[in-house]
Amino acid sequence: MALISAKTILTSLCLFHLTLGFFFLTRPASVAEQPLVYVLGESMGLPGSRAFEQPSPALGLLAAVLALVGLSDLATLSLPDEVGLVQYWGMQAPLRLTITFSLALYSFFFSPSSPLFYSSRPDETSSSSPLTHPTVHRAQHNPAYSPSGWGGDALKNRVFFSFMFVEAISWFWAWVTLQEERREVLAKRERRRRRSSEGGGAYQY
Repeated sequence: MALISAKTILTSLCLFHLTLGFFFLTRPASVAEQPLVYVLGESMGLPGSRAFEQPSPALGLLAAVLALVGLSDLATLSLPDEVGLVQYWGMQAPLRLTITFSLALYSFFFSPSSPLFYSSRPDETSSSSPLTHPTVHRAQHNPAYSPSGWGGDALKNRVFFSFMFVEAISWFWAWVTLQEERREVLAKRERRRRRSSEGGGAYQY
C-alpha cells in the first residue's frame, strides 16, 4: 500500500495545473521568479525568457489549456477505480511521463548550453570540456549552436524545462503508485466476482 494514494497525487497534479493557469493569466512573472525555476535553470545553463514578464495572448491561451486539462482530469477522478485508475490513468500516466520527459530532454540537450554543441576554441581555457558545468554565459556565446528553424527555441528556457522536469517526476510517481494500486483494485474486483458467483450458485441450489 502506497504512503500517498494515486488519487491524492492526481488531484494534486490537477490543482497544480489550475494554479499555474491562474498565475500565467494574471501574473506570469511570479512563475518565472520561483526559486525552483531559478535553481534548475542555473544548473542546466538555460536562459530566462522575457516573455513571462507580462501577461500576453499566448500566455492567456496557455492558461486556458492548463485550466481545461486540470478540470478534465479532476472529473475523471469521480469514475469507479476499475475504470478511472486501472484503464484511463493506467494508460495516461506512462504516456504523459514519456512526453514530458522527452520534452525536458529536448529543452536541455538541444539548447546552446548542451554538451552536444560543445566546440573547443583557441580562446577557451584548458579546463573547458564537454563535461564542464553549463552556464548561461557560455550558452549566449556558443558559435557551434545554430537556432532551430521551426521555432523550437521557444522551448529552450528555464521556465519550460522546470515545468517539464517537475511534470516528468510527478507522472513517474503517479505511474508507480498506480501500478501498485492496480493490483489491489483487480484483486478486490476478483473477490467481489467470486462472492457474487458463490452467492448466485447457493441461491440456484
